[in-house]
Amino acid sequence: MDQMTLLYVMAGAVVVSAIALVIQMCLLFGMYKATQTLRDRVLTVMPRVEDLLDNSRSVVDEGRAALAEIRQKSNLILDTGHRQMRQLESILGDAAERTNRQMAHAEAVVQDALGRVEDTVQLVHSGVLKPLRGISSLAAGLGAAFQYLVSRRPSPGNATLDEEMYI
Repeated sequence: MDQMTLLYVMAGAVVVSAIALVIQMCLLFGMYKATQTLRDRVLTVMPRVEDLLDNSRSVVDEGRAALAEIRQKSNLILDTGHRQMRQLESILGDAAERTNRQMAHAEAVVQDALGRVEDTVQLVHSGVLKPLRGISSLAAGLGAAFQYLVSRRPSPGNATLDEEMYI
């Protein structure tokens, strides 16, 4: 390549880079303007954001205080519940123990009463009913003997209807 061509190529490259620099300058100027507009908008919104931030901080602080109070009260309620459960367990344990003792005592009383009833029944059988049975048997025997002596025997000639059918 000759010198002139090289010079033209270099001049073209310088022109293209100059155009690129001008375009880049226009873009940077546009970005500057956009940044200025955005800054102005942010500055107008900033006081409201600061107020909102202050309000949210106060709400968060109040929420923390309320949460701490709720946590304290819930811990007190849980402690009271645990204490009452221990008392209830103690009361139920005492009631169960007393009930078991009462049931054992009632069972002993019932067993004693049943033993006494058995003894009484035994005494009645041996002291009253045996002699009565003996007297009753003696009376039945005397009655049968007296009836045998008093009644007359049927003669073979006076057979009853049952005896005739049998014979």
